[in-house]
Amino acid sequence: MPDNAEKIESPDYQDLLDYFSKSDSAAPKPISHPDKEVNRIAKESERELRKAAVLLPVTRQHPDTGSNLVLTVRSENLKSHPGQISLPGGTQEDHDVDAVATALRESEEEIGLLPHHVEIIGKLGDLALPSGFFVTPIVGIIEPNLSFTPSPVEVADIFQVPLELVLNVAAYTHSTMVFNDKPHVILELKFEDYRIWGATAAILYHLATEVSSQIK
Repeated sequence: MPDNAEKIESPDYQDLLDYFSKSDSAAPKPISHPDKEVNRIAKESERELRKAAVLLPVTRQHPDTGSNLVLTVRSENLKSHPGQISLPGGTQEDHDVDAVATALRESEEEIGLLPHHVEIIGKLGDLALPSGFFVTPIVGIIEPNLSFTPSPVEVADIFQVPLELVLNVAAYTHSTMVFNDKPHVILELKFEDYRIWGATAAILYHLATEVSSQIK
């Protein structure tokens, strides 16, 4: 009984693989913000949003190593969300055939992750952002020993957070942040000196709840 309870609280790498092998990739559940007002604003402007995609690069688990998720710290020189922690990705371009192509292209540009090093296992539901984007998160498996090269223009740092922490629903907290002169509820996930919040935390929390729900 205790072992089973532990598993429910903190899903692992195999649970992630099992989730995407069983989930309906054609119609994944949309991702919601923790703030109802933000959800309302995003929904109202959905038709005007620009399509974008991000990649969740998860390192393959080996017997002697745990699995990690690769994240970036955005450059302070960027106009949009400077200094924040994010997933590699960006706006869909005309030559991108789909969201997967966008996520892979942007990941190569931002962190030097080559497309043939990524095994796509599925995608999550879309997330509408009040900042003007309609984001599709793509999940892919990569080898744990890859080296990355940050784009000097876009990326200030690249780091890895344990997948076990990312998938632990209890590790996320709610806090309040003021923007546009109004208080809004946001999700946070803390790892060492890194504070993961906003859209990135919303995506990761959604993944954690979805994976956890299948093993209860």
